[in-house]
Amino acid sequence: MITRMLGRIGSIFLNALHSSLVVCVLIMDTLNWLLYQPIRGRGLRWRNAVEYIVEYGFGSIPIVGLISLLIGLIMGMQFAYTLQQWGVTIFMANIIGIAALRELAPLMSAILITGRSGSAITAEIGTMKVSEEIDALTVMGLNPVKFLIVPKFLGMVIAVPCVTVLSMMIMIAGGFIVAVGILGMDFWAYFNQTASAIVSKDLFSGMIKSVFFGLTICWVGVYRGFQVESSAESVGKMTTSSVVTSIFTIIIVDLIWTTLFYFTD
Repeated sequence: MITRMLGRIGSIFLNALHSSLVVCVLIMDTLNWLLYQPIRGRGLRWRNAVEYIVEYGFGSIPIVGLISLLIGLIMGMQFAYTLQQWGVTIFMANIIGIAALRELAPLMSAILITGRSGSAITAEIGTMKVSEEIDALTVMGLNPVKFLIVPKFLGMVIAVPCVTVLSMMIMIAGGFIVAVGILGMDFWAYFNQTASAIVSKDLFSGMIKSVFFGLTICWVGVYRGFQVESSAESVGKMTTSSVVTSIFTIIIVDLIWTTLFYFTD
């Protein structure tokens, strides 16, 4: 039993080490084709990148906007229920504004885009691998990283922060609706309270998180896509694994940045 347990621990450790090394190689290769190779005259596929920006960003606006509005409404009612007991309902503007910018808007946007677009990246690359299209690119002398990963990388890194900014505004608007429409607060009093509560560091922390969330979604999706074996069942399995892994990694990244900002306040 001890031998099996140690063997299992060793297997988990080696698999984790192998996955980490593969991801590091993937990251370096992506940065090579994104930063170094264009200097040598091998340009970026900007047209494809713009298409992915529209797909990942504009295509995610309806679901992200709806969920953000609902969360803003929920936060407004929950905080109002508690703050009314002490007669400081106006301070719900502080809580909703800071929570939306620092935490909830970046996190919810990343999770929703993971489910919508991160899984699509894995499914697309996995399907291409099953149909041997990636091998065909290599045979034709075309680098798969340049043609498949870099445009997706640019699209995701640009789209996620843009969607996050929209989510922040809609989430705060949800709080406005509760405060003004339900509680009867003065619009300008609530607006001024929100404006005085939010500082540039709140926005900065949320945007930094959103950039790294975009990196996480893209690289996990691509990594899981290249892990697909030659079967349709493997595509579905890796697509599901991509979403789960991305969400878990996003939470870890969020914890790291939240800790850094907490101790640098």
